[in-house]
Amino acid sequence: MSKDRFRPVVGIDLGTTNSSLAAVIEGKAEVVTLMEENSPLLPSVVHIDQKGEVIVGSDAKSALVAMPERTIAEVKRKMGENEMLKIADQKLLPEEISALILKELKKYVDQIYGDEVEKEAVITVPAYFTDQQRQATKKAGELAGFVVERIINEPTAAAMAYGLDKLDDDHQFLVYDLGGGTFDVSILELMGGILEVKASAGNKELGGSDFDRLLLDYFAEKIIEESGLDPRENLSACARLKEEAEKIKIKLSDQKQVQVSIPALMVKNNQPVAFEMEISRKEFIDLIDNLLKETLNSVKNVLEDAELLPDEIEQVILVGGSTRIPRVRELLRDFFDQEPQNEIDPDQAVAKGAAVQAGIKAGLLSDSGMIVTDVAPYSLGIEVLKDQGVLGFKPGGFESIIDRNTTIPTSKTKVFTTTFDNQEQVKIKIYQGEGDWVEENHYLGEFILDGIPAKRAGEEKIAVSLNYNINGILDVTARSLSTDKEMQLTVQDAVDRKSEESYQESLERLENFHKELAGMAENAENNLQKIEYNPDLSEDIEESELDDFAAEFEDFKGLALEAENLKERAGELFVENENISRSEFKSMVKRLDQALESGDKDKLRQALEEVFEEILDLEMEE
Repeated sequence: MSKDRFRPVVGIDLGTTNSSLAAVIEGKAEVVTLMEENSPLLPSVVHIDQKGEVIVGSDAKSALVAMPERTIAEVKRKMGENEMLKIADQKLLPEEISALILKELKKYVDQIYGDEVEKEAVITVPAYFTDQQRQATKKAGELAGFVVERIINEPTAAAMAYGLDKLDDDHQFLVYDLGGGTFDVSILELMGGILEVKASAGNKELGGSDFDRLLLDYFAEKIIEESGLDPRENLSACARLKEEAEKIKIKLSDQKQVQVSIPALMVKNNQPVAFEMEISRKEFIDLIDNLLKETLNSVKNVLEDAELLPDEIEQVILVGGSTRIPRVRELLRDFFDQEPQNEIDPDQAVAKGAAVQAGIKAGLLSDSGMIVTDVAPYSLGIEVLKDQGVLGFKPGGFESIIDRNTTIPTSKTKVFTTTFDNQEQVKIKIYQGEGDWVEENHYLGEFILDGIPAKRAGEEKIAVSLNYNINGILDVTARSLSTDKEMQLTVQDAVDRKSEESYQESLERLENFHKELAGMAENAENNLQKIEYNPDLSEDIEESELDDFAAEFEDFKGLALEAENLKERAGELFVENENISRSEFKSMVKRLDQALESGDKDKLRQALEEVFEEILDLEMEE
């Protein structure tokens, strides 16, 4: 690409439960409404339907109940792990599944800017993500077809969205970001147009999905008491109960009492097991309060790191959908003695901030005058011999060179000595973390500096310098002070990457994945054709009606996946079970169709439950 060719840059919030896209449009950061979702939020869920098509978003989320083994959610919590995740008999790495989510968002970017130019994305991550998780996020964006040069922290992004219109105000504020799967808290200072992150803390495994699970466990125990069955042992029942738990959690933010009703959750002794109960907001808060109070510990830690008292924080900014829980606002109000602010939609603040960063990078907001500095989320250092007093020196100690919450970009140097007589080389092993021993921290890479003059232990000095820039690139240099000989290692995104090889492996795996799905689609088409011309069916259904049914079947995707599944089951019953008449079969299909056409999710859910119960009764009569 020529240097003068425009390359659009967008901001993406790749979330645990939802993802969103934002861009600078006519000089203003705007979150993009996703037409297929009719919402700015794309559920971070991937489903492979029975025809082999990849479905992402709310349609995929609907399939969690009907076909959980073909659906995957909350993949963000697995980012950076080398564990293959199974979906529809296929196996992919977490970043490869995340790439499918980002690819869905890229379709909208292509609609805005056209297919012919390459697109760049600024993608956000939790402040407490390790560099390995950051690299996995960067790789996911590249696999989706984006150029990814910047990964920024979510609280920093939210602060950018908040601070863009307040550059003339000098003040310190705290961003409390409680999302679907992660929690971050950062203290920032805005002064003279410079937005500086003073300190960050958090928990990358605490969020709204944990509240859902606590609620699910609470419901499950009630069901065990009533029926003796544990819905958590049934994949479909567990998925359905989790979906219900999420809905109840959301309702309890506005209502003090909510009725839970699932007519047919499981089957026992050939009879459907229903679940009904009433739950209060107080009961829900009792379940999650310990986790919410745990976030306050992070708030206290970040205040201590920034050397500030609660009354020195001038504003508290709420980010993330889980901050809508009234108890969150109450805890923060009591702690800071002020009302928390949510003037920017908590679900959109991070994406908007990423778009601000994208706009600055692309030169679209260069006149804003905003300058942003961030902090290192973890300490960076090397392995050393650790002095154990009377026990002597023990290998495997960790010596921090760049401390956690140091403002970046930064460069730090420490001087070390040789450890034994006639030592002519040293191995520099780089780690990140807060543990005193390297085994407690994350390994990043290593190299050897040789050619050191052979002298007595301690006489030769080695200067180790770490240079950490805003893009997460770590340069490590070791230099012999007596000879000036030096060696250097560049750790891209602070990880020992083998990036090109890893990227190509993932690209090949995704290509094979799509080939496998294409084969599945062909088999599904052949099976559908067999059903269409089943002679037993043709005796009871006119050809035109059968054509309509097949056309409807072909169109069912996403939100209609569960309805599609029930239609298939109804069709099978119609062929195999004499207890279901033609009119009953047509009634089931008609009700599901009407609910789908209405676009009302509640009506669709009600129709699904009714048809499910009817099918269940018929199956038990076989």
